[in-house]
Amino acid sequence: MNNKLKDTWPGAKKSPGQKWIEIKIKEDRIKIFFILFLSFLSLFLTLCFGSFLQAEAQPLLLSCQNTPISSESSPGHALTLKECLDIALANNPLILSSYDQYEAARARVNIARNFPQPGILLDYPMQPTLISPGRSEEKFFWLNQTVEFPGRRYLRTKFADLESKEIFQDNESLKLSLAYQVKEAFFGLLLVEEQLKFARENLQLNQDFVDLVEVKHSAGEVSQAEVLRARVELAKAEAMVKQLETERKITAARLNVLMGRDRDGEIQITGELKQPLLSLSFEEARKMAIANRPEIKKVEYSVNKTIVQKKQAYLSYLPDFNLGLARHQLENVKYWDFSLSLSVPLFFWQPRRGVVAEAEALIRSKQRELKYWQDMVSLDVEEAYQQVLSCQEQIKLFEKNILEQTEQVYQLFLFSFKEGQIGGLDLIEARRTWVDSRITYAEHLYQHAISLAALHRAMGIIQEGDQ
Repeated sequence: MNNKLKDTWPGAKKSPGQKWIEIKIKEDRIKIFFILFLSFLSLFLTLCFGSFLQAEAQPLLLSCQNTPISSESSPGHALTLKECLDIALANNPLILSSYDQYEAARARVNIARNFPQPGILLDYPMQPTLISPGRSEEKFFWLNQTVEFPGRRYLRTKFADLESKEIFQDNESLKLSLAYQVKEAFFGLLLVEEQLKFARENLQLNQDFVDLVEVKHSAGEVSQAEVLRARVELAKAEAMVKQLETERKITAARLNVLMGRDRDGEIQITGELKQPLLSLSFEEARKMAIANRPEIKKVEYSVNKTIVQKKQAYLSYLPDFNLGLARHQLENVKYWDFSLSLSVPLFFWQPRRGVVAEAEALIRSKQRELKYWQDMVSLDVEEAYQQVLSCQEQIKLFEKNILEQTEQVYQLFLFSFKEGQIGGLDLIEARRTWVDSRITYAEHLYQHAISLAALHRAMGIIQEGDQ
């Protein structure tokens, strides 16, 4: 009895077995504390990296949030090119669909940022009958949690973030294409209105010419053939006016559709068909294109994405921690159980042959694709730049020689016809040459405006002044 009291007394000398048990308990406590420390450290790092990615993606989210712009203009208000571009970028269905796709990609970033869900297990072993947990002498209540190795969640989130940025660049490319189409329709409408103005002037000149010829025919100065010829030219002028009015309706409908408006809605625009001459050097345009083109930015994001994929492959060598904590009851005596499991990279060569090799091949592929797009962008800029210069030379030629000379010839022939020195056929040909030169000049102005729009698209800017 005294020996038992001596063994349980706090100051009593402990046996070797008791000392060994106490040492093992201390070691187990140290191990549990170290594992819990690693788990909390992993959670802290993943939370920090997730916050960093969210802050990094905020500028893109802000740039995608468009202020709603009404697609309907007030009656009598003429839209400028800038207003047409703003309405199209805010209301075009394809642009809105692209924004929705980007938002879906950003949602996938939040999905990648999620933590593994914990698991709960209730175990009632050795039940004497089917589904009789109350009669089980042993009970387990397990709480399991997978703690990812530090960096795994960050790389997964970074991968999804780069994917969303790729989709954002698709949106930017679509905006450039839409802006070019809007400019093409806008300047096309200006061209048709300019041609319609010339056609109506020509119709009035033909009507005046018919009246003049009929007066001369009544006086016996010209033959009936001259009157018939004049009326034929008047009919041609009327047909030209009707044709251009139809073209204006079609062009206006196309512009309305691009802006997300009713295709049959009334639209009025204001602007100059003649655009400023190019003041940018080719090298400046090329550098701006390399910096701004969304195709290049998309491939750069894709290269970074494959690098992240390679890091993920190397990180697959490292295990995740599966932690378990249980409340164990056996014959009305309660215990605490703790478990730790992790994967062992026994087949270490598999990631190297599979995922790592795939990532390395994709990196090489994307780097070659980046080189291709850099060359193609430079070529696009060069072609558009030379086209602008060619159009500018044609415009200078018309302004310097053709327009003024054809008008002088027409005025001279009109005076000669009134004096009876020439016939009506010569006057008709002179007037037709003058009208055709004005229409051709307007077409060259249109081609110059469109070539500038193509150059802006090649440079990756929507309109002049954008960076």
